[in-house]
Amino acid sequence: MSTCFHCHVDSEPSNPPSVRASSEASAELSSSLRIPSPLSSLSRTIDGSQSKKAFFPEISEKIVAYWLLGSAASVFCIVVFGGLTRLTESGLSITEWKPVTGSLPPTNEEAWDSEFEKYRSSPEFKLLNPHMTLSEFKSIYYMEWTHRLWGRLVGISFLLPAAYFIARRKVSMPMAGRIFGIAGLIGCQGVLGWWMVKSGLKDDLFAPGSHPRVSQYRLTAHLGTAFICYVAMLWNGLSILRAHNFLADPIAAERVLTRLRSPELKVFRRSVAALAILVFCTAMSGGLVAGLDAGLIYNEFPMMGLGLTPPKSELFSDFYSHTADRSDIWWRNMLENPSLVQLDHRIMATTTFTAVIALWAYTKLSPTVSRTLPRAAKRGVHGVVGFVFLQVALGISTLIYLVPLPLASAHQAGSVALLSWVLILGSRTWVPGRASGLVLRKLSNQATSRRVRRSVGLGGVT
Repeated sequence: MSTCFHCHVDSEPSNPPSVRASSEASAELSSSLRIPSPLSSLSRTIDGSQSKKAFFPEISEKIVAYWLLGSAASVFCIVVFGGLTRLTESGLSITEWKPVTGSLPPTNEEAWDSEFEKYRSSPEFKLLNPHMTLSEFKSIYYMEWTHRLWGRLVGISFLLPAAYFIARRKVSMPMAGRIFGIAGLIGCQGVLGWWMVKSGLKDDLFAPGSHPRVSQYRLTAHLGTAFICYVAMLWNGLSILRAHNFLADPIAAERVLTRLRSPELKVFRRSVAALAILVFCTAMSGGLVAGLDAGLIYNEFPMMGLGLTPPKSELFSDFYSHTADRSDIWWRNMLENPSLVQLDHRIMATTTFTAVIALWAYTKLSPTVSRTLPRAAKRGVHGVVGFVFLQVALGISTLIYLVPLPLASAHQAGSVALLSWVLILGSRTWVPGRASGLVLRKLSNQATSRRVRRSVGLGGVT
């Protein structure tokens, strides 16, 4: 029986050609009408949602980050060069603001004579440089012209790539809004620069017979806008790179974010934010010192004359009050009295140094913070400590040696560098809300994909 059965099966006749063709057509039809698997449905759903996404992508491309960091480096350099322009007293050499036609310097002797004649009518020439020659004028003119040309290049090198990146959909929607804001700051910075220079061309803005200088208020506003512009470029560039690093390994990123969200680091995170504000405000008080030439008095440290502070009558002098009831004596002395302005800068600088050392000690002496804080954040703290020591050394040296050009310029660069490191520390410490959401979404999609694969695998087995 068994032999006959096997013989029957092996000798079963094959289908005729017409029946075989009909079977193949039926197979093709059933294949085309086959119900899609859950995994393929999920894939098509994700692809379809991405194809129907909005104009902007979820995350900006890395090239945008590199461009922002490059722009920040350019702003860093122009801030330092602006300080050199101020220290060499070159800022008032160009007495007109011509954003377009002023891009080129004088090209012949007649044009140079015309520019020199305009400068000769300024208070600075009459009171400080009455014996200046045309050759000497050219040297300070080129300093200011280079500073203004650099500002134009900063604007062009930002606006043109910004338009390209937005048009090519290489930036996210929030980043596009920030880029528009930075572009507005750059335009505002140019207007503030001329507004500042204009204050030094009118002798009604300073006491008769005194040193012609630009308004310390306008100078500080000009410096502050440059700092904000720099911070915005640096921070957004770092944020894009950080988001890409997180999404490249979302599992490791979630572990880091979980540590950063820890309640044990709440005080540390807030301390870093407060430190960033303190460093910025200290730099702005330095702008007031520069505007009033307050670094040229009390060239000793830590003493100021016979004590740690000048006499109270000197710090709060009636000379700076403009009202009969002297109601403005406090704030006017704090902003216009060189002695009190320098003292304020000393106090803020000392407070900044103390705060940095306290933050470093907190990371060492607190077991929970030391255990929870990521290694990259600890390295950031060490960087801030190193730069604050360097900045204090530069500041004291600049004061003691009567504000020499190299030290003063390095001191200004040090303030930007210190603020940069505090922001780098913040980028390693603060929890990025949007990047965290993208990491959670990617982890959720990966988990859903794995569940679908398992269910499809189990369905195939059954």
